Amino acid sequence: MKNELDELTIDKISRVFQTISYPTRIQILYLLREQPLPVSEIAASLDMEQSTVSHQLRILKDDDLVRSTRQGKSIIYAIADEHVFSIFDMAIEHVMEGEK
Repeated sequence: MKNELDELTIDKISRVFQTISYPTRIQILYLLREQPLPVSEIAASLDMEQSTVSHQLRILKDDDLVRSTRQGKSIIYAIADEHVFSIFDMAIEHVMEGEK
C-alpha cells in the first residue's frame, strides 16, 4: 500500500511528539515563537536555572525543532521550523473545543 509510512518515518514522528510533549519544552517553544532569545532570557522568563533550560534546548535542537546562532558571547535560539506550531495550534483548538 503506497500510503503506509516506513519504520524510520514512524520513529521520527514518534520522537517529535515525545520531545514536544514535555511541559518545559512547550513553554520554551512558545517563548521562541515570539522571537529568538538567548538562554539567559528564556531561563529568566521561565524562572528556571540556565543549566536546566540549556539541557531542554539541546534536546529540542537534537530533534531539529530549534536552531542556534552565536552572537558575540551569546547563543541565540530560534524556532527551526514553523510546522511545529501547526501541531500546537491544532492541539490548542482541540483542547478548547473540549472545554466548551
